[in-house]
Amino acid sequence: MTDDDTETPAESQGTATRHDRVTAHATPGPLNSLQHWPEAKPFLRVALNYVVIWICRVSPSLRLKNWLLRRIGVTVGEGVSWGLESTPDVFWPELITVRDHAIVGYDVTVLCHEFLQDEYRTGEVVVGERAMIGAGAILLPGVRVGEGSSVAANSLVTEDVPPGETVAGVPARPMNGDQLGDD
Repeated sequence: MTDDDTETPAESQGTATRHDRVTAHATPGPLNSLQHWPEAKPFLRVALNYVVIWICRVSPSLRLKNWLLRRIGVTVGEGVSWGLESTPDVFWPELITVRDHAIVGYDVTVLCHEFLQDEYRTGEVVVGERAMIGAGAILLPGVRVGEGSSVAANSLVTEDVPPGETVAGVPARPMNGDQLGDD
């Protein structure tokens, strides 16, 4: 945790889950919450974010990707590597923090929002220093991927990943020797 991070009571006790860090925003009326997105974020901001993210998805230049993502609010540490086709959240990229020397693999999706029927939720996603996110993985709002941890390809990260842990699957679960082969 850095000096500018704020801690919830659950976090200070070490019992926080991603749901403790996600903020719900009610939406009125009979329409689902996605119909209200222009009230949540200005159209031109989302359009600009989309164009920047599209350029980042197809650019092979790590330096250009990091520079562009910083321009739309993503906190990108030193030496971060974004794989081709990786997709940061288009609505709330400012809620993404990727710490030094982390790898965000090919076609990874980092979501900081969930549009539901009667509300939408937002939450910061933090990828720790030297963490690795495998190709095709999806990170949900509010998750924290610990320092030096690994997320296997095509995993769905619904809970925090402790530092140094390797997780895999849908939903992602720890991959330690005594659990291999167990159902």
